[in-house]
Amino acid sequence: MIPVYNEAKTVREIVGRVQASGLAYEIILVDDGSTDGTREALQRLDGTPPPLLLLHPSNQGKGAAVRTGIAAATGELILVQDADLEYDPRDIAKLLQPMEEGRAQVVYGSRFLGAPHRVTMFWHLVANKMLTLMTNVLYNTILSDMETGYKLFRADIIKNIPLRARRFEFEPEVTAKLLKRRIRIFEVPISFDPREYDEGKKIGLSDAFHAVWTLLKYRVVD
Repeated sequence: MIPVYNEAKTVREIVGRVQASGLAYEIILVDDGSTDGTREALQRLDGTPPPLLLLHPSNQGKGAAVRTGIAAATGELILVQDADLEYDPRDIAKLLQPMEEGRAQVVYGSRFLGAPHRVTMFWHLVANKMLTLMTNVLYNTILSDMETGYKLFRADIIKNIPLRARRFEFEPEVTAKLLKRRIRIFEVPISFDPREYDEGKKIGLSDAFHAVWTLLKYRVVD
């Protein structure tokens, strides 16, 4: 499932790449109130499998879009695929392998396990590392990349976890709740081509503070 917000320049390309992978049973796009022509671009999409388009009447945040997509999915596995080309659908096979071998219930694509990547912003990297370290300390685990946007779930697991995130706090919330339920998370290395802020990157400093609060909150409550 692909959450989309103001990605008119990339959404057709990412859908085409997912279709070209030959690994998608269904493609669900959730447009989260785009205002830049994305909705018009989405209406013209075709190919196999034909994308299912869901529309939010106004912008509610990535977490809200992901929750809408999860609720609508009908397959046995659900992959979250960002629409900004930072994550390469050619890596989908890597995420699927531990599932197919019965070694995992959830697979995270880690940007920090040695796969090729574009050089990224230093402080953004530091923030990611700190949030992952905090996750490991609070939940007694050894993740290398909690904030990755490439996450593959068994549908029966993710659909039965109560999720409340509306914005980018989806990543720490879902990770915290998986770990508290002792769900096995498997990590695989993925390539990464990050955008700069002048290229449309949307996550910022305030989202890091929300992530910290989310990790602390769900250590205590569910």
